[in-house]
Amino acid sequence: MLQYLLTLYYFRFTKRERGVLMSLKQQIKIPIFSSTFIENPYPFYDELREASPIYWLSSITHKGWFVTGYEEANKILKDKRFQIRKPLPRHTKDYTDLKNIQDHMMLYKNPPEHTKLRKLFQKPFSEQQIQKLQPVITQAVNDLLNEAEENRKMDVIQDFAFPLPSLIISELLGIPKEDRIKIKKWTKDLLGVIDLTRTNETLHTGNKIAKEVQQYFHNLIIERRHKPKNDLISAILGIQELTEDEKLSTIILLMIAGHETTVNLIANSILTFLTNPIQLELLKQNPSLITSAIEECLRFESPTQITARFASETVKIGETEIKRGQQIYIVLGAANRDPKKFVNPHNFQITRYPNPHLAFGSGIHYCLGSQLARLEAQIAVKEIFEKFPNLSLQEETIKWRKLIGFRALQKLHVKLK
Repeated sequence: MLQYLLTLYYFRFTKRERGVLMSLKQQIKIPIFSSTFIENPYPFYDELREASPIYWLSSITHKGWFVTGYEEANKILKDKRFQIRKPLPRHTKDYTDLKNIQDHMMLYKNPPEHTKLRKLFQKPFSEQQIQKLQPVITQAVNDLLNEAEENRKMDVIQDFAFPLPSLIISELLGIPKEDRIKIKKWTKDLLGVIDLTRTNETLHTGNKIAKEVQQYFHNLIIERRHKPKNDLISAILGIQELTEDEKLSTIILLMIAGHETTVNLIANSILTFLTNPIQLELLKQNPSLITSAIEECLRFESPTQITARFASETVKIGETEIKRGQQIYIVLGAANRDPKKFVNPHNFQITRYPNPHLAFGSGIHYCLGSQLARLEAQIAVKEIFEKFPNLSLQEETIKWRKLIGFRALQKLHVKLK
């Protein structure tokens, strides 16, 4: 997904116009590890988009195009000539366990292999099937909120946003309750492997975790073969079209995808409402707006900020020629605030319509779990503000995790009223 090691404190960019690489008179400098960028990358996105919606990054380990324009991002995501590449260094033998998982994971497949795998999982994750989970999700949300009320305090991340998707995906897969804490740690460590801020240490840690994860699910698979249950692991084991490695990698993918991005969506949504009281009051007065409200949360604070592709052949997008083999970094968070597509893009408006955001991507790799993430967020946000109508932030400074490819809070303490 995100395939380069970032060791610089600043990105330095050059501009390509009509296929000719030219130097900017004034280079754009971004203090990547500064709190300013981590807490609010959107001014940088605006500056870069204004210079060019497709920008060449020349001074990073793996050079590539940085796409911040909506139309350009959407075209690239839908164009099958721009393909997925595994995020590990291609010529290393140091990360064999990570490589084994990624080699067989649907996320890193291109047609025709991707088409085969995707088709097998369309039905279980269809909107019709996901809606059947509404009572289960609602009950889980209310249980978590009741527990928080008893404790008279809440860290939205630890006490609500993480436990909810963790509970749901664990129930779907059939992961025992006593194992869910270590699943949480594994997921967090593996996420660092595909982020822009990764280091050699991150990769080595990820490889170690990958070995543990494979062994854990291998044991669980053996258990399910002897004693099948009504869960996704048992269902996946029954799919004859999948190889054993594909079954294992698919289970691991569902574990990771079912945790991190949904956690970020729920937490980011709650923070966004707490910092936009007029929109929160509008939602309280008209709870039926929850569907469009979550779509606006997805646009405004996209949980996944960057996804990546490479050109399988030379392609021209607008005036930019992208050569075969070049890497493209699609900044979803920037595309979703492109003023050419969205009126007042930096304003949070829960009645925004239409809202064709790219938070879940576009094209053949559109997020398979999007309907589940939407439903969990809709129920979580609606219920928390109904139960605690005077909910407020406990801390003035909001801290974001030091991730570039994902928009994720470190913590979010709130006052229950």
